[in-house]
Amino acid sequence: MEKKLLTYAGLQKLEAELQDLKVVKRKEVAQKIKEAREQGDLSENAEYDAAKDEQRDIEARIEEIEAILKNVEVVVEEEVDLDKISVGCKVKIYDCEFEEELEYYIVGSTEANSLEGKISNESPVGKALIGAKVGDTVKVETQAGELEYKVLDIQRVA
Repeated sequence: MEKKLLTYAGLQKLEAELQDLKVVKRKEVAQKIKEAREQGDLSENAEYDAAKDEQRDIEARIEEIEAILKNVEVVVEEEVDLDKISVGCKVKIYDCEFEEELEYYIVGSTEANSLEGKISNESPVGKALIGAKVGDTVKVETQAGELEYKVLDIQRVA
């Protein structure tokens, strides 16, 4: 199985979510199931079905997080080499087509969230940027055609 890359912040977030699911959410859903059972006939009890579905989702997410944590490689941002782009870097790039500056945080696929500017090292843009240096121009093949970016700056995440 391939190692999952995580930043230290991403590791802490996953561990906190796992703790919350195991300690808080499990108890909440168990209480919902208990209350629904007390209503009688389970064959036509929507609250019971909903609570069981929620329980199944919680257990699946716990399993998913535990699998990730068993096979994780943590990237220590303080040790990231700023000569070239790698996971754990914050990069400023120039989009040659749209003539605008963009800023991304390169993370492992588990942490990717485009709304927060976090792109995966496995995404087309992330793959193209990994290993690039300040001043390099990288080409990215996408469904919309070829995009071109110039690397302006590489930083550590504060």
